[in-house]
Amino acid sequence: MRAQRSSGKRSSRTRRGAAIISALLVVALSAILVSGMLWRQQVQLRRIENQRLLAQAQWIARASLDWTRLVLRSEADTAAGITYLGGAWGVPLAKTRLSDFLGQIGEVRAEEGADTWLSGSIEDAQARFNLRDLVATSAPGALQLNLTEIEAFARLLQILGIDQQLAKNTAVYLRSGLAYSATRFQTQTTTTSSSTQQLAGGGSTGGSNFTNNPGLADADNNSAVAPLMMTSVDALLDVPGFTPEAVARLRPFVTVLPTVTPVNMNTASAEVIASVVTGMSLSSAQALVAHRQNVFFRNVGDVQLALEAVGVKQVSIDTTQLDVNTSYFLVHGRVQHERAEVDRTTLVWRDPLTHTTRIVRVRDEP
Repeated sequence: MRAQRSSGKRSSRTRRGAAIISALLVVALSAILVSGMLWRQQVQLRRIENQRLLAQAQWIARASLDWTRLVLRSEADTAAGITYLGGAWGVPLAKTRLSDFLGQIGEVRAEEGADTWLSGSIEDAQARFNLRDLVATSAPGALQLNLTEIEAFARLLQILGIDQQLAKNTAVYLRSGLAYSATRFQTQTTTTSSSTQQLAGGGSTGGSNFTNNPGLADADNNSAVAPLMMTSVDALLDVPGFTPEAVARLRPFVTVLPTVTPVNMNTASAEVIASVVTGMSLSSAQALVAHRQNVFFRNVGDVQLALEAVGVKQVSIDTTQLDVNTSYFLVHGRVQHERAEVDRTTLVWRDPLTHTTRIVRVRDEP
């Protein structure tokens, strides 16, 4: 009897211990499940909040771009068709609170922008060499290589220590990409009648400067798949012969615009000027840029006089290649709204006649 009672007590204690352990396991498992659900809910709420902040930052960036377009239009209204570095568009915006802008216009809720910062700048896209100039429309419906521009690009490559033969490769690749583009025959509206005339030195209006074979046979680049249309400098990596180092070296001096454009002599760097002006050395171009800091060029006649002053003789200005006004601008903007950041570059086109502006493309930087 004593043995049976002792065995029953031990069995009862074992059952109670097992029940307690099971209850603890159930409680622990429930706590883990509940904490996981709460964590996922918190992560989801955080994600939604980040999306809201990012959307607000993007709208602020859009409003800033509208303000920038207003600056470009008002600048064109007062500058008499001249784009130079001393204009209001060339003044960068340092990092500034949004509340400072709202307070200046008397916004009653200006304090809501205290955690939002704006900064940015406007860059003249035609201060760079436009790779689109390598291909011209010499006749309706025909794309031909522009030998004059290919030679200019080759000089730029030489100045930067890059193989000059890549200029021909780039032109052929660009034409192949444009062959299937809907805007391949689009041309920029010009304000002067001289740009429609055939001037000495060549240009995009036709003449003997155009050829389908400027030293590189078309058969050397035949492919079953047409290349993508070039829209950025990074596309040069698809051109045979270019390396990431060469593209990085070339990036500050070239661009890809939708239409053929001249180089703005009021804003271009010495390297670009030396490449587009035949017979001009880099030192002469640097002297021209130094002279330009004191007085800007009001017309191509001033440019011709300045070129002669630095030793470039018998210069004939082609307004399809050189000009003093700009239609394309790169707007660099950065918005920091609490945790959200938007770093955006926008290509803006300004009509040379009406001065209205249009957004060509937008790219968010990583």
